[in-house]
Amino acid sequence: MNYYIGADLGTSALKLVLTNENAEIIKTVSKEYPIYFPKPNYSEQDPEDWWNAVCGGINELTRGISPDGIKGIGVGGQMHGLVMLDENDRPLRPAILWNDTRTGKETEYLNRVIGKEKLQELTGNIAFAGFTAPKILWVKNNEPELFKRCRKICLPKDYINYKLTGEFVTDVSDASGTLYFDVEKRQWSKEMLETLGIREELLPRVCESADIIGKTALFGLDANVVAGAGDNAAAAVGTGTVNDGQCNISLGTSGTVFIPTGSYVKTENPALHSFCHANGKYHLMGCILSAASCNKWLNETVFESDYNVQIGAENELYFLPYLSGERCPHNDEDIKGAFIGITHATTRADMQRAVFEGVSFAIKDCIELCPEKISAATVCGGGAKSKEWMQLLSDILGIRLSVINNEGPAYGGALLASGISPKIKIEYTVEPNVALTDIYSKKYKKFRQLYPLLKPFYKEEL
Repeated sequence: MNYYIGADLGTSALKLVLTNENAEIIKTVSKEYPIYFPKPNYSEQDPEDWWNAVCGGINELTRGISPDGIKGIGVGGQMHGLVMLDENDRPLRPAILWNDTRTGKETEYLNRVIGKEKLQELTGNIAFAGFTAPKILWVKNNEPELFKRCRKICLPKDYINYKLTGEFVTDVSDASGTLYFDVEKRQWSKEMLETLGIREELLPRVCESADIIGKTALFGLDANVVAGAGDNAAAAVGTGTVNDGQCNISLGTSGTVFIPTGSYVKTENPALHSFCHANGKYHLMGCILSAASCNKWLNETVFESDYNVQIGAENELYFLPYLSGERCPHNDEDIKGAFIGITHATTRADMQRAVFEGVSFAIKDCIELCPEKISAATVCGGGAKSKEWMQLLSDILGIRLSVINNEGPAYGGALLASGISPKIKIEYTVEPNVALTDIYSKKYKKFRQLYPLLKPFYKEEL
């Protein structure tokens, strides 16, 4: 029997899966690591923590399995993070993560001075605070001496692949989120590199996601390692979201709406990302920065207890899920989350419902930007474990939702390594209640009024 390892280098933990030649998941392992918030708007991790998790995780995952049976490894991982290495291949500083929003000035410079139209022409996208290019400018502006010592720049999962194989490589899906990659041509944008003042030799070689980049002899293995993919593209492979007309919604720490396209699409609304897919094609994606993490925050930080989720009756309580600022559609790193409409009668269950509704409305913001009408979608991620939330999301979006229970990007990574099609198990399907969809369309309109009202408040300096 042949086996394959898939990894998801997530924000809170590394998830590993072992699959067989029938694309069945045999074993899973999870290894947590810390995330650091040294200042407001900062979000960092130590790449060595990732690597320690990989070492411990693969050893645990393969225990009892003959090393000769492990044929391939595929890594999916959090996108946009900036990893900088010195001449000895050691991290120069903590990695700056996708949800780090310190780069407001750099993002504004790219969008206003370089210009959104020029950025779209060169890369297919505009600048967002979480993208890699603004992070590079931030380091150049704020840590110039450190930047001079930089010899390699890569993304989080590419650091792991480099440690596994010694090959400095990225894949097209992950590179798409840097803002110095020409998505349409699937290569680094020389003009953007000149704009950023970085040499191409600092960057990894670009491959397609399923390309074998080398072998690893670590952990007693002799396994091929593929280039892998950004977490959302890897998850799409794992959920079978690879064809036109499909849609996958992921409710993890962040939330995404993922739509495959057979060819490159220049979006009319640049809040929607246009990226390369892991299957050799392309996809559109809307991303909100806080999804299931809003529910985690409510229960662990506010209520400080585990909570058997119950949701209150419909009410006029609103929740804005902008706990880390917001990407799609607002591209605003300064906006904050809020409850609107709290009274003496507000209950814990009411707040729970408002959080579910607020995140669902934010997902609807992304759906509304899609060029084609979405009539159905698959859903994965931690948020999909709540049947109450899934019914509410279906009612708000007005579409059928099929909940898939697999290990998302990790499973997709294993499939990229094996070349095998996924075995998709639909846990359950929910249909929208048309009457409630009509009611929610009115509440959504009021939800849409709240961001413009609050935006000036957070833009004013004290």
